[in-house]
Amino acid sequence: MTIDTATGLEAPAELSSERVRDIFSHIARKYERFNAISSFGAYKLWLAGMMRQAPIEEYHDVLDIAGGTGEVTFTVARTKHPRHIQCTDLVPEMLEVAQMHVDEGDGAGVPIDFEVVDAQDIPYPDASFDAITMAYGIRNMPDRPRALSEMLRVLKPGGSLVCLEFSTPPNRAWRALYRFYLHRFIPFWGDLITGDKEGFVYLTKSIEAFPDQEGLAALMREAGFTDVTWKNYTGGIAAVHVAKKPE
Repeated sequence: MTIDTATGLEAPAELSSERVRDIFSHIARKYERFNAISSFGAYKLWLAGMMRQAPIEEYHDVLDIAGGTGEVTFTVARTKHPRHIQCTDLVPEMLEVAQMHVDEGDGAGVPIDFEVVDAQDIPYPDASFDAITMAYGIRNMPDRPRALSEMLRVLKPGGSLVCLEFSTPPNRAWRALYRFYLHRFIPFWGDLITGDKEGFVYLTKSIEAFPDQEGLAALMREAGFTDVTWKNYTGGIAAVHVAKKPE
């Protein structure tokens, strides 16, 4: 079943995919600034936590799904120095910004390639990668089971999926304060920084409609992943899930 990622209700996949392409193609060059300001810099701590949990070695081939402007790719390159990173995204304009960063020297000497890829139909052979990274990606995919199954397929046996995503604070008071911030300030910051208020109204809706930590873990297990764990950051505003493909 495919869903509308803004509501979680059944809907044609094209509805969400086209929306995502439209939003992110327009904000690509301002996306990093929005992340930094709207999270008050916390996203850097989330990325650092993601790297601490990521079982990536220097001899690994890494696939970055929904790589966007390359924030995760470049963080992996700097901290893990893998053999190769394939950075992919649905939106070519986002990857153009990532390529610009490589041209400026952000790749830390790691070979990095870019390709426009729909994670629900990954064009790589079975067992191609030692690890997959993904930040803020699965939430925007209308067929999440298919996407996770595709990730499992292209991982080598024993390989890991490391996923950073917005999640649900378990503390009721903190959750209420977070939802207030989502509704009042995310569209405000989005409008101020990018001029696209409606795109960030969608962002708020998609976060609220997304499964909580255990819900995402269950989707991973249903796709065939094992040893699924997660760690909360900033009180559960974000969480990093790590899941393995069976040997």
